[in-house]
Amino acid sequence: MKTFLIGAFAASLISTGAFAHSSKETTVPADGETVSAVNEVVLSFDKPMRITQITLSAGNGDVGLQSAQGMDPVKRYVAEPQAELSPGDYAVEWRGLSSDGHMMQGGFSFTISP
Repeated sequence: MKTFLIGAFAASLISTGAFAHSSKETTVPADGETVSAVNEVVLSFDKPMRITQITLSAGNGDVGLQSAQGMDPVKRYVAEPQAELSPGDYAVEWRGLSSDGHMMQGGFSFTISP
């Protein structure tokens, strides 16, 4: 019985930690979406996230992004391309520190139609 209680307690600690992570709720553009133009890239989270790195890349290399939030923890992170984006396929990769202090990362892609 004592072993069962210790195991149950340990499991509750692990599951509580898993629920504390921030999670990506939505992106703009949406993952896999085809759009006519992109003026900003938006990541939305359920809890504040400190974005530590974000890249936007295309077939011909990385595209510079700038954000007014810097590395402040936010639920909605907005970055703007430093140049107009040409038609083609793009990928966004990000890394951040969730509200519980754990490193997280993710990505999504979109296409700009001609």
